Amino acid sequence: MTHAISDDALDIIFRHARTQNKWQDKPVSRALLMAVYDLMRWGPTSANVSPARFVFVESDAARKRLAALASEGNRPKILSAPVTAIIGYDLGFAQHLPRLFPHNLDAKNWFKDPQLAETTAFRNGTLQGAYFMIAARALGLDCGPMSGFDNAGVDREFFAGTEIKSNFICSIGYGDPSGVFARSPRFDFDEACQIL
Repeated sequence: MTHAISDDALDIIFRHARTQNKWQDKPVSRALLMAVYDLMRWGPTSANVSPARFVFVESDAARKRLAALASEGNRPKILSAPVTAIIGYDLGFAQHLPRLFPHNLDAKNWFKDPQLAETTAFRNGTLQGAYFMIAARALGLDCGPMSGFDNAGVDREFFAGTEIKSNFICSIGYGDPSGVFARSPRFDFDEACQIL
C-alpha cells in the first residue's frame, strides 16, 4: 500500500515510538520546542478554537514544583526529563474566535453555555495534545505522557489567575532505551471498529 509519507516516518511517529520512562542527559533547545509547537498548531480543531496552552517545565526549580504535585511513580520521570510540557486547555478560548475564525464573527457566541465551552475546550485541547506528541516524535524527540498528578494543584501552581485548566503532562527529550517497558498489546481492527 502506498502512503503519503514513508514507512520510516510512520515507524518514527507510531509503530516504533514508545512511551519513555527514563531520559538521556541531553537538553532540548528552545528552538526545537518552538518548532514542535509551530508544527502541531496546524492540526484541526472545532471552528479552529485552538484551546491548548503549554507550559514547558525546564528549570530545576520548576521541575521540583511539578514533581511535588505528581504521583510517586511519575516524580523521577519529571525530575530527570529535560522538559515536561503541561498541556492545558483554555476555558476562555471563545474570546479569540474573531481572530481565529474570522469568516464567522458570531462564533464566539456559540460557546456562551459554560458546559459547552468546557466540553469543547477539553476535547479540542486533548486533540492538540495528541498533535503535540506526533509533532515532537516527527522532529526527533521522544515522549512520556502522564496523567498521574494533582490537576487542581497544578492549576494553582502554574495557571493561577487564568481560565486555563491542566489536562495531562508529557515529558519530552531523548529517551533512555533501558527504561522502556515491553510493548503492550493493542486491539485488532475487528475488536475496536465497525463499518456500517
